[in-house]
Amino acid sequence: MDLLLLLKAAIMGIVEGITEFLPISSTGHLILASELMSFWTKEKSDVFVVAIQIGAIAAVIYEYWTKLWGAALGLLTGEKKGRHLGISLIVASIPIMLVGLTCGQKIKELLFNDISIALGLIIGGLIIWWVEKNPPKVNAEEVEQISIKEAIYIGLIQVLALVPGTSRSGATIIGAMMLGVSRKAATEFSFFLGIPVIIGAGLLDLYQSYHVFNGAQDWLVLGLGTLVSFISALLLIRALVAYVAKRDFMIFAWYRIASGLIILLFAFTGWTLW
Repeated sequence: MDLLLLLKAAIMGIVEGITEFLPISSTGHLILASELMSFWTKEKSDVFVVAIQIGAIAAVIYEYWTKLWGAALGLLTGEKKGRHLGISLIVASIPIMLVGLTCGQKIKELLFNDISIALGLIIGGLIIWWVEKNPPKVNAEEVEQISIKEAIYIGLIQVLALVPGTSRSGATIIGAMMLGVSRKAATEFSFFLGIPVIIGAGLLDLYQSYHVFNGAQDWLVLGLGTLVSFISALLLIRALVAYVAKRDFMIFAWYRIASGLIILLFAFTGWTLW
């Protein structure tokens, strides 16, 4: 049993759980973390990075089970509030699923690199900074008040998350805020919107690439990373909801810009940390 590999998997799980729902790009951080730690072979690491996101999204389902179950029942029973939320999530999920299924692999091949991550972080940081400096009028205080039209727009914005460094959470949260959704409602809608996208992407990647895992140890490594991502994501979700109730996202804008510039510096100079 390779204990060092298991430790690295646990660290990757923590990185995933902490970054998945923050507007700072979980995929970008996972790719960089895997490179810094020389985590697994690239083929296995690429699948691991996508698959352990299922653990993080399971934390959302656990934390918001009552509201999500209400949305599911609303689609069946016609209960107005739940039905509206359910339909909003469905229509918002369609664009990224269509683009992901048709172009996802090509995007992964072309853009899973340090330069793309850095540019995505910087551009996204500048957009967050601009939105926080020019806050739009709020017309949807609660997640159930997001209109179908707004949900479609948020779904289209979410497609940008296929580019590493953009951040699915960042795109959907800030995109929703630009449409007049409150910070709290935008954050919760982003949580919910990740469920079909992340589970679908994770299961699809596992189905297409399960052959890269050899034996029980490989699956144990994947399972540990997924479990740790669930625990760390659950803690992060609770902390983030409390945070957005009182503060803005400006700290994440500066973090993204600084991180992107540092990555570009290392990429163009050839410097290494060790």
